[in-house]
Amino acid sequence: MTAEKALPELDPVIHAQARLRVVAALNVLGDRDEMAFNSLKDLLGMTAGNLSVHLTKLEEAGYVRINKTHRGRTPVTFAALTGRGRLAFDDYTKAIRTLLDNAGGNP
Repeated sequence: MTAEKALPELDPVIHAQARLRVVAALNVLGDRDEMAFNSLKDLLGMTAGNLSVHLTKLEEAGYVRINKTHRGRTPVTFAALTGRGRLAFDDYTKAIRTLLDNAGGNP
């Protein structure tokens, strides 16, 4: 394979199916918007533990911001995509498109 036909690398943090679903769901929000943990959990059909693990991994990469607060006496956790996360998701989708465009089998 020549250098101009080299396939792009896929971000391993986003590439995991569950994390890709989380990032895609958060990407539809506005830049200053966030989603409640339970709403995200329900939307994605994930368990609290599974979502928590994936959010932690995304937060460690700087792709997601977690905001823990209270509504009255009830703790509430919100998640939002960071600017870095939006850029990483954009790069990831471009890489996937390139990969798929080159999957036609044409030499």
